[in-house]
Amino acid sequence: MATKTVRTTLDPRVPASLAQGRLNAAQLDATTEADIATQQAADEAEAMQDAAQFARRVRRRLGLSQAELASRIQVSLDTIRNWEQGKRSPTGAAKALLKVLDKAPEAALAALH
Repeated sequence: MATKTVRTTLDPRVPASLAQGRLNAAQLDATTEADIATQQAADEAEAMQDAAQFARRVRRRLGLSQAELASRIQVSLDTIRNWEQGKRSPTGAAKALLKVLDKAPEAALAALH
């Protein structure tokens, strides 16, 4: 989904320009709890896919199979698979470790050895 940036100038001396910076009250009032829940679910699914792509990219950059990465970072093979398939998302220490593996792979792998 691409985002379009539109720049506007709001000038208090020109009342018509102020409407550009306001919320659409009718649209906001028409938004239901179901609409909000649907959007939250879509946002969470997108975040899970982003995490899955990141985990897969880190592993591939290291040149390791899923089994090799699981062994090196001492997690189960199912954990790696779940991350890469977007079923689960790495959190806490695992997320931090993936970031270190992405930025400084040699140092991270040496520390784990």
